[in-house]
Parts: sequence; structure tokens; C-alpha cells
Amino acid sequence: MFNSIIETGITSGTFFVCVLASLFLGAVIAISYMFRSQYSKSFVVTLALLPAIVQMIIMMVNGNIGVGVAVAGAFNLVRFRSVPGNAREIGSVFLSMAVGLATGMGFIWVAAIFTAIMVVFTLFYTLVGFGKAKSADRELKITIPENIDYTNLFDDLMKKYTSFNELVRVRTVNMGSLFQLVYKVRLRDVNKTKQFMDELRCRNGNLDIVCTLPAYGKEEL
Repeated sequence: MFNSIIETGITSGTFFVCVLASLFLGAVIAISYMFRSQYSKSFVVTLALLPAIVQMIIMMVNGNIGVGVAVAGAFNLVRFRSVPGNAREIGSVFLSMAVGLATGMGFIWVAAIFTAIMVVFTLFYTLVGFGKAKSADRELKITIPENIDYTNLFDDLMKKYTSFNELVRVRTVNMGSLFQLVYKVRLRDVNKTKQFMDELRCRNGNLDIVCTLPAYGKEEL
């Protein structure tokens, strides 16, 4: 079951079996990637075809060290000429490549079982919200006049309405006449967000206050 189907050499029959297996498993990977994810048509199509492409490359290498080195160089060129993707995109690309490597060497059942395991765990982690940020996490931006000392200005309100808070950035705006304070906070009660902002407005002279979901910039690999 786990033996390669091309141990005795590549024939027309084994070639077509490997290609069809690659295309089928690539489609499975592409469908699992689309589940609760933002995607483009071009990326999904590429993901579905990638196992077959890698499989063809592996078949052509077929133990030739020189060709293998050339293929490695080609993959490096593709990597550095492409735009970095987010973590899920990169993971799906590597999964497609791994499946293509397995089918290219004739290990059809290994590729199928591995795809099934990875798809099941991908869907499971997505459904259970594994690694998802807590719903009460917010990014809070408060604008204050430049003549106000912000050091302990909001400490009592932060203690009252948040279970966690951290001042992560301070910058000047409006030609230096204002300060913008950026906090990471975790609200004790999301339903009291308006009350929290109203009390903040009394401290900052009714200037701009923005409370949004956090924007995480570490999705790229």
C-alpha cells in the first residue's frame, strides 16, 4: 500500500495515475484552503495545479543530481520573485509541494493519507478558533493636547474598564500640536465600550478617540 507504483520505471499508465492523483489531491487542498478564508481565483487555481506541476518536475529529475540542483535553483528564483503571502497561503503552498513530491515519486497512498490528515486538522483548527485573538481585545487610539502630561492620565479608567492595557506607541499629529496615544487593551465588558469612551472624552478634551479590533501584522512568513 505504501510502496511506490513506479519502482520499475515510469510508464504511460503510472504517469497518468500520478497526474490524476496530483490533480485530485490539489483540488482537495484548494477547497480546504477556501474554507473561511479570503482568497483570489488565481491563487486557488495555482494551489490546485501545484501538486501536478511538482510531480512532473520530480519525475523528470528521476535521480539525476545535476537536474536536481537546477530545479532547486529554479525554486529559489521563484521564491525571490514572488510576493510574500500570509501564513496560511505559505502553508498551503508547502502542502501542495509535499503532495506533488510524493505523487512524483509514485507514493500515491502516502500522498492521499497525508492530504487527508492535513485537511482534517486544518478544518478542525479553523472551526475551533485555534489561535484566534480574544474577542475583547482592542486597539485604542486617544488624541490629547500636547500640553497635557499623559503619563498617568488614564490609569484609573484603564483599571476600571480593562483587564489588560499597554501603551505601545506615542506620536505627534497635527504639526506637533497634538499627541496620539495607541494602547492595546482587553475590555472587561465589551458592552461598556461607549461608557468607557465617554469617560475618556472627558479627559482628552473631547478630541478624537478610536477603538477598533487589533490589526495584526505578523501573518506573513
